[in-house]
Amino acid sequence: MTALPRSLPLLAVLLGAGLVSPPRSAPGSPIQPVVTSKPAAPADWRTAPAEDWRPLFNGRDLSGWVVKLAHHEFGDNYAETFRVVDGAIRVSYDKYDTFGARFGHLFYEQPFSYYVLSLEYRFIGEQMAGGPSYARLNSGVMIHSQSPASILTHQDWPISVEAQFLAGDRTTMNVCTPGTEIVMRGAMVKAHCTDSSSRRYGDDGWVSVQVEVLGGERVRHLIDGVPVLEYERPTIGGGVATGFDPAIKVDGRPLVSGYIGLQAESQPVEFRNVRLLDLSGCLDPASPAYRAYVLHADPARCRAR
Repeated sequence: MTALPRSLPLLAVLLGAGLVSPPRSAPGSPIQPVVTSKPAAPADWRTAPAEDWRPLFNGRDLSGWVVKLAHHEFGDNYAETFRVVDGAIRVSYDKYDTFGARFGHLFYEQPFSYYVLSLEYRFIGEQMAGGPSYARLNSGVMIHSQSPASILTHQDWPISVEAQFLAGDRTTMNVCTPGTEIVMRGAMVKAHCTDSSSRRYGDDGWVSVQVEVLGGERVRHLIDGVPVLEYERPTIGGGVATGFDPAIKVDGRPLVSGYIGLQAESQPVEFRNVRLLDLSGCLDPASPAYRAYVLHADPARCRAR
């Protein structure tokens, strides 16, 4: 066997340092594969600059939002159920005579698909008399909801997925599925509501939560940026919601986008710092509009800035 030249280690060092060029392959020699690095993984959205977050609530009024209460027409904010007090959206029943099953939602005017929703909530006061027992210290935010204009007058809950807010020594950021179905750990979830892995919350004041929504692929619930629940492939299906238009509830249809709605179901509650980070955007690193945390390509955004 021919001995290796002693200069090989030095040659390897010089090649690695780029101080000499590698020898060219002789004609007919096998072409050596070019080793390239893998594309960098998207940056965590938690690193996004503050200016990239879009305020959905201006802290002064309900501009950009619309109310839908069960048994009332679209846009009728009966007895100022939703109002702005001290920079927060408040759900209040002080002008009600009876609750009357007026389950309600305050919807943002625009649908979204890939995004992170961030907000703070806290429960205040006592539950409205006549509200169901399960609704005490209970609220939430609906995602991938049907449009508020398509909710019929006497429909109770929108076809949507709910990130459920609870207190009273219970977990929070659970998931509920009015007229929808989800998959967890590879199996369809049969229960209407599923608990998160959060600690149990009492009367804790303001709670900071996030919902990460990746179109029809995956949803994560987070508290202070820490994941507590994850599920996949939201679709229309199942029960619970009643009074809906059958043309809207097409079982088996994937939910890939929809509206965001803050819930009111007889418990006074406040919401503030409602913001959204869009995860659809420009994926071209050469564009000034490029954002490393973006997960879904929207080429039009590359020309938007």
